Amino acid sequence: MESQLRGGTRWKRFAVVMVPSVAATAAIGVALGQGALAASFSVSGQSFKVTADRLEGKGFSQYGAIDSGKSLDGSEDQHHPVAVSAFKTATINNLCQSVVTPTPFGPVSLLLKAGGGRTPVEAENLYIDVADLKADATFKNIDIGVAAGAASKGPGIKPGEVANKQTSPFGFAQQADSATLTGVKQTAWATTAGTFKLSGLSMSLATGTKECY
Repeated sequence: MESQLRGGTRWKRFAVVMVPSVAATAAIGVALGQGALAASFSVSGQSFKVTADRLEGKGFSQYGAIDSGKSLDGSEDQHHPVAVSAFKTATINNLCQSVVTPTPFGPVSLLLKAGGGRTPVEAENLYIDVADLKADATFKNIDIGVAAGAASKGPGIKPGEVANKQTSPFGFAQQADSATLTGVKQTAWATTAGTFKLSGLSMSLATGTKECY
C-alpha cells in the first residue's frame, strides 16, 4: 500500500498520518507530569529549524518520546514532547539548519547548509526529535498503530531511551518501508545519526536573526 499526501493544505493532509504520533507524545507528556516517566535525555535549551527540498528515507519508524533540558539561563528544567522520526538510511537534498542564540549584544545566528549540489547529504541510523513538521509526504507500505518496541522496519528505538524512561516500548508507533518528504520545514530539539555525511558543507555565523524559514 502506498500513501500519498499532497496539495495546498499540506499540514492538514499530512496530519492525517501524523496525528496519532502527536497524540502519543501528548500522552507521554501527561505521564511525565504524573511522574510515570523520568525525562533523563538531555538536550540544549534551544530548538532549531530545518528545511530541505527533499528527504528520502528507507526503513522508517516514528514514535513519541520526551526530551529534557535546561532553559537558556539554566534556571529551570524543561521537558519537550517530541515525535522521533527514525530512518535506517536517508538522503537529504538542500539541507539548511539554523539556530538563533540570544546574547547581551543581540541575537547571533548559526546557519549550516549542505547537500545543495548534485550530491545529497547521506545519513545512517538517523533520529530526528521533531516538535513541528510541515511537508508533502509519501509513505510506502505504512503500518499505523504498532507498538514502538515492535516496529521492525526502522532502526528501532533510540539506544538508552527505554532504560532512561524517555519512551515506552509499548507506546504507539508507525512504520513504513520508505518515506519521501518534500518541501520540508520543521522545528526539532535533537538530531543524532550513526553516520552523517555532509557534502558541500558551509557554516556561517551572523549577528541578528537569520533562519532557514
